[in-house]
This record gives sequence, C-alpha cells and structure tokens, in this order.
Amino acid sequence: MVNMNVNLGGLFMKNPVTTASGTFAAGMEFADFVNVGDLGAVTTKGVSLHGWEGNDAPRIAETASGMLNSIGLQNPGVAHLKDVELPWLAEQGARIIVNVSGHSIEEYREVIYALEDTPADAYEVNVSCPNVDAGGMTMGCDPALVSKVVETCRQATLKPLIVKLTPNVTDITEIAKAAVAAGADALSLINTLLGMAIDAHTRRPKLARVVGGLSGPAIKPVALRMVWECYKVTSVPILGMGGIATAEDAVEFMLAGATAVAVGTANFTNPHASIHVVRGIERYCREHGVEDVNELVGGLLC
Repeated sequence: MVNMNVNLGGLFMKNPVTTASGTFAAGMEFADFVNVGDLGAVTTKGVSLHGWEGNDAPRIAETASGMLNSIGLQNPGVAHLKDVELPWLAEQGARIIVNVSGHSIEEYREVIYALEDTPADAYEVNVSCPNVDAGGMTMGCDPALVSKVVETCRQATLKPLIVKLTPNVTDITEIAKAAVAAGADALSLINTLLGMAIDAHTRRPKLARVVGGLSGPAIKPVALRMVWECYKVTSVPILGMGGIATAEDAVEFMLAGATAVAVGTANFTNPHASIHVVRGIERYCREHGVEDVNELVGGLLC
C-alpha cells in the first residue's frame, strides 16, 4: 500500500490531487464522471462578494497545446456558493478549497468573513485579480500589494490560506517570499500566462478583450520552472499546476517541489482526468518502490 496522504499547509488531503479553479466549477457538473469525494480536494471557481457578469464574448480561443480564456471571473456571488455548492460538496465528503477573488483588498476580507461558518476547509486567495482601487494594477505583480492582501486575509481566518501566484512577473520568487512573510500557509502556482490570438482572415483578435490567460500543456515547462524556483526559496508547501494532464505530469511537479497538484484545462477534454491522475500517481509509486507519496516532493536530482 502507498501512503497518499499529504498536508498542504494545514489542509490534510487523502491524496495530492485537487482541481484548478475555474475548470471544475464546484464539481456538480462533473458528478457523472468523478466521485469528488475521491479527490484530495475540490477547488471551487473563484467567488466574489457579489456576482460578477464577466467579460464580453468571445471569451475562449483554442491555441496549439492549450487555450486562451478571458472569462473575467464570472460568478453568482458568495451567497449562492454558500447556499448551493458548498452543502453539496460537504455531502459528497469532499475537502473544499474556496478560491477567493476581489476587486479590492477589503472585498477579499469580506468574502472570507462570509465563508467562515461554511464547510470550506481552506481558502485559495487569487491575487491575480485587477485591483480597481489601484487603477487596475494586477495585485499579484506587486510584492507590497500581495503582502497587504495576505495580511488582511490572515487576520480574517485561522483556516489554511493558500496564495495563488501569477506568472506574469519578472521574478516570481519575490512575490512568493512576500506572500509567505505575510502569513501564507501554502502557495498555489501558476495561474495563466498572458497571451493573445489573432484571426488572420478577419484581422481581428479572437478574444473580445484581445488578451487572455493561456493554460494547458503549452505552459507546463514554465510552471515546472516556477514551482522549482519557489520551492528553493520558501518553506511552505506548494500546490503546483499548469498543463497537468497525466499522472506523469503530476509526478514531475512533485519532484520539482509541489506537495500537491491541480488538474485544470485537462478537465475540459477529459472529465475523468483528475481521478485518472490520482490513480496514476499511486501506480507510479508502486512501480518505483515509493511507499509514501511525500517522498517525491523535491526529489529532483540535479
């Protein structure tokens, strides 16, 4: 038997696999394909204090080995999550990570306050949102803003706080260190890479907002590199993501330093992807004589 239990900054998971926010909703749509209680955790789509309409269409474009999205964090608001999705997830026996979004630092705090009496087991703080109060600057690109967001969220809860980092920065380790110093229990990386697609026939962008977030297998080498860099300079567990479609992908992230992994874009092409990754990691461990999946974390030989 392989021990598959991991501890992600105080969030105890039965295996190291969760879903990437925005690719699995809250799991209800995938119930015919995956028993969500068999996953290490389910990470919900980003939730804000009040509902957001999201961006204009078109909002998705396929690319080579990936996809661009410009959804704009559309969601019905925290009250709907509390009343509908979270009770259902609790009934399934799932560990729950709620992805928290906000247009301002105060909104992050208010969302967490609203969730404190729910079955949410941990919060994934998405610091990749535009900060309206700072003239549209992306919070996650500024170490000082990241510190302020994390400090505010830390004061609002004792539950595990996982901070999701954007890769669209010069040095992700500086952002990672700022988040940890401010009270992050774990780091989540990477979010999507900024990109764009053009239709040569119409000479127009394929997304209404021109640019969007690139995800899928195309970003995996970048994600691996950033997980490895952050693992070397921080002392908290890492939730690795970015192009994971198979168990071998997941193992690579763990070898680079991730304690747990998230399956994202692969859910769109294979609704069984997340549970296949769970089973595949266990199979890999058996075949390679690994008795505890935690032995893989940071096991890169270089």
